[in-house]
Amino acid sequence: MNYAAIKKTDVANGPGIRVSLFVSGCRHRCKGCFNSEAWDFRYGRIYTEETEREILQALAPEHIRGLSVLGGEPMEPENRGTVLGLLQAVHRQYPGKDIWCYTGYDYEKDLLQWKVREELPDGARQRGASGGNTAELLALIDVLVDGEFMEERKNLRLAFRGSENQRIIDVKESLKQGRTICLAL
Repeated sequence: MNYAAIKKTDVANGPGIRVSLFVSGCRHRCKGCFNSEAWDFRYGRIYTEETEREILQALAPEHIRGLSVLGGEPMEPENRGTVLGLLQAVHRQYPGKDIWCYTGYDYEKDLLQWKVREELPDGARQRGASGGNTAELLALIDVLVDGEFMEERKNLRLAFRGSENQRIIDVKESLKQGRTICLAL
């Protein structure tokens, strides 16, 4: 996986002061995207063990509230394995820090459907089902901002999202209750 940037003191992509990883690669190609250079999966630098150590070290100060992962698209099949490894490391080392993830995919229509397909026995998997790791990723994400950016629904007054169709989802509570729980921020 490649990544476009690491911001070590980000205040725009979740509450408090955060570390943000902008992964490379996105098939959505939303009109008006603020980070269109990161659509290319080869853009930026190669994510390495050293990159992960840098992120973990940046999360160490007490005033850092958590990690935000955005892009590009963290949920692209090519990115999921690496993102999962990072989220597992963050969860192990900093269990009190929250994890936010931004995706252009829809929580119910895409992510939960991929999760179900992954849980099917091998012989029952549907042809063309997305690559694995969705269930494991969702279990580690506290808050998911879902939905493609829609330029015609852009609203600069929204907290932590760019367009009115995007939702801020409490993933842990949603998985627990079996229904989507949106946060009013």
